[in-house]
Amino acid sequence: MTDTTAAATQDRASSKQVGALAHLWPYLSPYRVLMIAALLALVLTAAVSLILPLAVRRVVDNFESGQAEILQGYFLTAIGIVAVLAVGTALRYYLVTRLGERVVADIRKSVFDRMIGMSPTFYERIMTGEVLSRITTDTTLILSVIGSSVSIALRNGLILIGGIGLMLYTSMKMTMLVLWPIPVILIPIIILGRRVRKLSRENQDWIAASSGDASEQLLSAQTVQAFTHESLSRAKFADVTERSYVAARRRIGTRAVMTAIVIFIAFSAIVGFLWMGANDVRTGVITVGELVQFMIYTIMVAGALAALTEIWGELQRAAGATERLVELLTAEDAVQDPEAPAVLPGRALGKIDFQSVHFAYPARPGIAALDGISLSVKPGETVALVGPSGAGKTTIIQLLMRFYDPQAGHVRLDGMDLQTLARDDFRRQIALVPQDPVIFADTARENIRFGRPEASDAEVEAAARAAAAHDFLMALPDGYDSEVGERGVMLSGGQKQRIAIARAILRDAPVLLLDEATSALDAESEQAVQQAVETLSEGRTTLIVAHRLATVKKADRIVVFEQGRIVAEGTHDSLVSENGLYARLARLQFTAGIAAE
Repeated sequence: MTDTTAAATQDRASSKQVGALAHLWPYLSPYRVLMIAALLALVLTAAVSLILPLAVRRVVDNFESGQAEILQGYFLTAIGIVAVLAVGTALRYYLVTRLGERVVADIRKSVFDRMIGMSPTFYERIMTGEVLSRITTDTTLILSVIGSSVSIALRNGLILIGGIGLMLYTSMKMTMLVLWPIPVILIPIIILGRRVRKLSRENQDWIAASSGDASEQLLSAQTVQAFTHESLSRAKFADVTERSYVAARRRIGTRAVMTAIVIFIAFSAIVGFLWMGANDVRTGVITVGELVQFMIYTIMVAGALAALTEIWGELQRAAGATERLVELLTAEDAVQDPEAPAVLPGRALGKIDFQSVHFAYPARPGIAALDGISLSVKPGETVALVGPSGAGKTTIIQLLMRFYDPQAGHVRLDGMDLQTLARDDFRRQIALVPQDPVIFADTARENIRFGRPEASDAEVEAAARAAAAHDFLMALPDGYDSEVGERGVMLSGGQKQRIAIARAILRDAPVLLLDEATSALDAESEQAVQQAVETLSEGRTTLIVAHRLATVKKADRIVVFEQGRIVAEGTHDSLVSENGLYARLARLQFTAGIAAE
């Protein structure tokens, strides 16, 4: 997080209100019965807590009466009240904690459900690690509030109101002495509370930045080590973490000052009331039992007020966390499904059309990745996209998957504009092998089965054989059931690509997209996979993005890209004879025999 970002964060934080917690209501409302039960248990415990001092008063006032039966009755009553209090407190804890866990689980699922469907444009603005921080750290704060703080706040609120009422009933004079500091107490709560809220939001943002940085560095640990970047990475993470600590320290200090002021004022009033109460007992205005009863209520009211002060700070932190989660849940995605999507009629034929497509990546709006591209691919045709790096080849794949939408023009499948279709609908018709294959921390078998979750073991193995992956998979300690580690760390680059190709073969989709699918393979494996791809391509529309021209010689058509435009197309032989960009690329890669050809 840069200083500019931090400043913007602080500006946002300064306007946040506890009312943001109202956003939690849609997650609470389905559990009204549980909330009502918890509220009843809470009211019961608060009421019993307020009754207990009345029993204590009776015991104190009759302690010297010598009537053992009366004393015994009062003591037994007190024990019964304590028993009800214990059961009610346990029930309240169970119901409220269960409600908190349920609601937070629902929030986490909602945020993840939302985030997993966001387009790459969204992740250009926010780091994955920050999203994970919000799902974990921020929801933990909300759990603390729903599962504890709100319950305690309501209970203490009831005790505060009930205690003040019973104090007035016992002695209005002493009650006025005790209550006069409350308006004074509210002043530091309001003033310092705003600062606590601001610092809480800043603290949470720095925690998220720390999490995002750690995620990025750890996922790139080998690259960091290869460039001896450990010290710089440690220093960067330490700096962000230290900033988080400084914000937390300032928040804690502010809350500590607020707590000290509130406690001093509150308990100073208690000392004053005890002084007055002792004089009233001596003059016979009140009994010792009434003084004890009043003192207990005063302590309960003071404790409730102090607890509410603490909880107010927790509510402010949770309000900031709630708003951060709401930002994710309400974030606008640049790519959205239409409200009433059209439907593809069964299995797609595989006709692809790009019509006058202009596109620039959101992070580079002034640089055209595609500049007026028009391209048609017939059903079952194999078309190779070649050209220098950055020419726009992979962008064709990105738009065809509708990870992005073009700023102008249309991308169609079987004559239907992709923007009129639900993304899930047309993506089921496509099998993709990306340039950087994603391997999950699971078994090799399940990584292949990711292409079609309902596939049988026999179908998985058949796909692996077709992708020239069977032999190396069988050589693993547990064969297909071997764990391959996070991001496939146990596999080589070529092995990862063969698993990704097997995954695409298993998907059995009418459109096949290969983005540098054989770039990490050795010559022998590349030949085997190339044969598999040729077999797989039969009857399917296939787009092949490749730098290695040897892999595209047999394509039905080769389309040459340069600076976001199509500069030539044809077969391998015709393009070599034209002596253009493709011919220059071919001379760089092929042997003198190709040049002679």
